[in-house]
Amino acid sequence: MIKMKVSRRDREKARQRQEMLEAALSLFSEKGYHNVSMHEIAEKAEFAIGTLYKFFRNKEDLYKAMMLEKSEEFHGSVREAIDDHEDDAEKLRNYVRTIGELFRTHVPVIRLYFSETHGASFNILAGLDSELKERHEEFLQILTSVFADGIQKNRFKRIADPYHLAVSLDGIISAFLSRLLDAPERHPFPEDPDTILNILFKGLVDE
Repeated sequence: MIKMKVSRRDREKARQRQEMLEAALSLFSEKGYHNVSMHEIAEKAEFAIGTLYKFFRNKEDLYKAMMLEKSEEFHGSVREAIDDHEDDAEKLRNYVRTIGELFRTHVPVIRLYFSETHGASFNILAGLDSELKERHEEFLQILTSVFADGIQKNRFKRIADPYHLAVSLDGIISAFLSRLLDAPERHPFPEDPDTILNILFKGLVDE
């Protein structure tokens, strides 16, 4: 496979774009999406407003680019975490561990997304929400394949359909992450993935 060399000009454009996105994230997290202007973002990133508009058509375009880039980063990290192990139980442990690490290190962007998209005035980004839901469904399909593989190998009991198991684990993780966002010091995400996975691995009823 031939690796294309990136020109200095393209590297510089990529650096500028990243600085703009980071400035926007900082302002959005501090003041909220609707309370930030493109002029403020340009000033924060130390670029002329015209330069900012060369990269993004408007604030909505910038926000979508930022969220989709983070989503792609999360998806890649989770996929890599699962592919890093042969054993299906270890894949799930690595999945839970990686999700926790991603959320802990990206609290501002996660909190921004949930605070804005749950507001009725954020309908202009409904298309973005749809794209992120598609990404989330991809996560569920990855988890489904892990559960299905574990059942086929007799590593897991077939206590439910693999997709339902994936949805269940996703829901449990989401509940823990919600508490993390509300009060990170009081409700930290468990460092030991089995704290969460044992809800499925061991179950509730004592036979």
